[in-house]
Amino acid sequence: MTDLWVIVPAFDEADRLDSTLAALAAQTDLDFTLLVVDNGSTDDTAEVARRFAAQAPMPVQVIREPEKGVGCAVDTGFRHAITHGARLLARTDADCLPRPGWVAAARRAFTGGAGMVCGRLTARRDEHGPLGRLGFRLVVGIASVFGRLRPAHRDPAYRVPYRMHAGNNMAITATLYLASGGMPRRPSPTDRTFLNRVRRVTTAIRHERTMVVENSTRRLRAYGLRRTAGWYLDRGCGPLTPDPR
Repeated sequence: MTDLWVIVPAFDEADRLDSTLAALAAQTDLDFTLLVVDNGSTDDTAEVARRFAAQAPMPVQVIREPEKGVGCAVDTGFRHAITHGARLLARTDADCLPRPGWVAAARRAFTGGAGMVCGRLTARRDEHGPLGRLGFRLVVGIASVFGRLRPAHRDPAYRVPYRMHAGNNMAITATLYLASGGMPRRPSPTDRTFLNRVRRVTTAIRHERTMVVENSTRRLRAYGLRRTAGWYLDRGCGPLTPDPR
């Protein structure tokens, strides 16, 4: 097995997972093991992943995590990978499209001394027109500014300033993942809590703009701009479910 593993948590993503897997198969750096974590799906998510594994250009494993919540699926996947020899871990989600240089950019950052790498998000072009993509950038920008100003993120115990990252576009060393305590085992949102855990133990957090993931905008379509902003700002989504499917 390779020392770099890519973990993809997935729940009821049979209709979208093929695109994500195709994006991973198109990476310029294919020296990684892919792990799909089926989070108790009720559709054919696991079967889609297994069909892909039969002809994939990299080793592929599919495991099941019945405890619901993206944090549970990610933590189980990362710890499974570490147990099986992973030293470097990267994550994206089953509704996202990593651009071809995504894995290579993460590896370069690790080679340069990063312990954790946070990439750049952009909206998928197949889900919204220009106005929808502009709305996505606006929401992400507001959330980023809010995160930096939020008092809870400015504790002296943190070793580096807060800068928002997305869990669907990040990479971390196995050593740092374990030292930080890992991903909170709960439903989304988990990204801020995890980042703050890492900020307590290292200064080696790098933001790599060439590590790009095209993010799904379906939350924006399901919730609208105001409620989506509330979600990303930790204000909740009112009576709506945390999962916009």
